Amino acid sequence: MIKIGILGAAGYTGGELIRLLLNHPEAEIVFANSASNAGNPVSSVHSGLIGETDLHFCGDLPLEDVDVLFFCFGHGKSREFLKEHDIPSRVKIIDLAQDFRLAAPDHSFVYGLPEMNREAIRGCTRLANPGCFATCIQLGLLPLAKAGLVTHDVNVNAITGSTGAGQNPSQTTHFSWRSDNISIYKVFAHQHIHEIRQSLSQLQGSLDASIDFIPYRGDFARGIFCTSVVRFDGEEGTPGNPDKEMLEQMYRDFYGGAAFTFVSSSPVDLKQVVNTNKALIHIDKFGNKAVISSVIDNLLKGAVGQAVQNMNLMEGLAEDCGLRLKASAF
Repeated sequence: MIKIGILGAAGYTGGELIRLLLNHPEAEIVFANSASNAGNPVSSVHSGLIGETDLHFCGDLPLEDVDVLFFCFGHGKSREFLKEHDIPSRVKIIDLAQDFRLAAPDHSFVYGLPEMNREAIRGCTRLANPGCFATCIQLGLLPLAKAGLVTHDVNVNAITGSTGAGQNPSQTTHFSWRSDNISIYKVFAHQHIHEIRQSLSQLQGSLDASIDFIPYRGDFARGIFCTSVVRFDGEEGTPGNPDKEMLEQMYRDFYGGAAFTFVSSSPVDLKQVVNTNKALIHIDKFGNKAVISSVIDNLLKGAVGQAVQNMNLMEGLAEDCGLRLKASAF
């Protein structure tokens, strides 16, 4: 059994991670750390786990007792933790914050998008889990970058559920404001744009086009629905301007070995993916423009589901181990 430690276990991602690992056939949770909840039952915070576990939050850090350590911190805290604590070199780290997602000389974390970096993930001991928006948007664009077709500015609109903002209440997450409401934020300035550009550049070789991303706050709890508009050059049906059939085949070929990312010939919706680790993609074509729709669950494929998928790869398990989940669709 893989022995697991979870840091920052009281938040939304911590609760979802515990839920997945309790049902993972090869995982055993050794500790779930939360300084503010130490001694309390995990189910007192994550009430959906009542009857599922007797696990209690702890305040100590028995790092020597685990094989894999999940960081479910807020952004910026992972770097601080690593500076302040000595983690045994044999312990594998999966960081769900953004601290190490961008490649840099001062760290060796691998960017954990299996659809692009599967082999690098298999051999790594330090992994940076992608952001939720970044995952959804990238999965809609990676095959085009691989083909060298992201040459014009890409217009991206994506709407996310309130859980994407974390568990602490704020003006834009409480019910009275969020219900029956919609708004935009961080227009063209969202932090996930950097990792999106990094991945597209990795596949395409370079990226001169801008990613013009407008994030929306949705009046629902979980899920991300993204549409990306991509423009091509030349006559439709040629390599520089693929028609719909050519694009669908390109995407099916690219994701042919993917465990959770699938191309749908029919329009997609959130209920097909919420509560699962799936990503679904649908392609529409209008002359020299393609509209790529992509949908994920922000807490699963956009966070802890993908983190467990990465753990499976790092530990030599089947990629879908513990992740065959039923969607909320009827």
